Amino acid sequence: MQAREVKTAEDAIRLIEARGLTHVKVGLSDIDGIMRGKYLAKDKFISALKSGFGFCNVVLGWDLNDQLYDNVQYTGWHTAYPDAMVRILPETCRELPLEQVNGQNMLFFLCEFVEEAATVCPRNLLQRVLKRAEDMGYDAYSALEYEFFMFKETPESVRAKNYQNLTPWTPGYFGYSVLRSTVESDFYHQLLKLSEDMDMSIEGLHTETGPGVLEAAIGVDEAGAAADKAFLFKTFCKVLAQRNDLMATFMAKWSHNYPGQSGHIHLSLRDRNSGKSAFYDPSQQYGMSKTQRHFMAGVQRYLPEFMSMFAATVNSYSRLVPGYWAPLDSTWSLDNRTTALRLIPGSDKSQRMEVRIGSADANPYIALSAALGAGLYGIEQQLEPEPMVVGNAYTQQFPDHLKLPNTLWEAAQRFKGSEAARVLFGDAFVDHFAATREWEEREFRRHVTDWELQRYFEII
Repeated sequence: MQAREVKTAEDAIRLIEARGLTHVKVGLSDIDGIMRGKYLAKDKFISALKSGFGFCNVVLGWDLNDQLYDNVQYTGWHTAYPDAMVRILPETCRELPLEQVNGQNMLFFLCEFVEEAATVCPRNLLQRVLKRAEDMGYDAYSALEYEFFMFKETPESVRAKNYQNLTPWTPGYFGYSVLRSTVESDFYHQLLKLSEDMDMSIEGLHTETGPGVLEAAIGVDEAGAAADKAFLFKTFCKVLAQRNDLMATFMAKWSHNYPGQSGHIHLSLRDRNSGKSAFYDPSQQYGMSKTQRHFMAGVQRYLPEFMSMFAATVNSYSRLVPGYWAPLDSTWSLDNRTTALRLIPGSDKSQRMEVRIGSADANPYIALSAALGAGLYGIEQQLEPEPMVVGNAYTQQFPDHLKLPNTLWEAAQRFKGSEAARVLFGDAFVDHFAATREWEEREFRRHVTDWELQRYFEII
């Protein structure tokens, strides 16, 4: 039996026994999309497969630097950080070829929080949105794309340099470069093979515009599986880079001198009864069905309110400036990369939409929940989209209600006050997530930036 053939707890136990493994690795998503996990001894793992296990709920109560949130209700010093119950997901079993034990690959399983913790768990959030789609008669499919910069650095060297004067993996602007990908083909092939081995296959990999920047398009899958693949890719791409004395960053914008890094989301729905695309209607203009039109309208309508789910860090908003391939308003158009939403016409198989607003630093579970939830709500409300943009959206003016938040603080306030968010995601998640984004903004305000020193130190 191979790892991706595992479907049940019994399958997982048989595979572990057959390989003679003494330990198994498990991982789950925190609020920021950072993978947190541990090794479990075989007996502990088998027990946990049947009845779950406790995982300190602090991972839902601290930021990406392990600093404790001071403004969330779910957990904190007031609860003394107890264990929360976690469910191991047998069907997510993966080979981990980067770890060999006695000639066998380590096995890796994803987990998710259950019971009360499920209300603020990112993966469980997406499962609830997917259940909404199912109840409406749809299966959701998605594919995520990520841009990321690579550096000839190590975790030690970037700290020694104070994150200044870093050496890119390759020099210059050279998008879609066959020269670069051939010269550096060893790493490309390692990444492609790792992605195949871990069932997060890349259907397209190329250089983007900027020194050392790549773009990887992960293959389409059922939306829950697509989010799992994106989550795994971001972690293990960085692992592989560091194994090669390189570093990959998924920051939204690591330097004002270079373009930002996106995390685009492709989405489509299929009718559960007929099996046909719910987005494709060849009798309509651009093949855009009534369902897709309502879905598009929902995402457009609620994007300003859900912005913090797509752009979740202070740095995310450094990317959202004119002229850098990032939309500034909640707009849509036909195959147009200057708008937030892109209608991609095709066939029953390929008709879809792309949400282009997200940055590479977003938690894939949360960003996909936002896009899918907003679209489903648009179908339920039978919303109609605003007029389609023609031409360069960057040079056009749009109504105020289409304006996107300019800062993380503003985005958090819009999210916290969103009735639609509370309907789709629940009060517990909305209050928790908004509070964590407020924390992130307040942490930023406590620090003095290099820009401030250079601008004010002598002159003012």
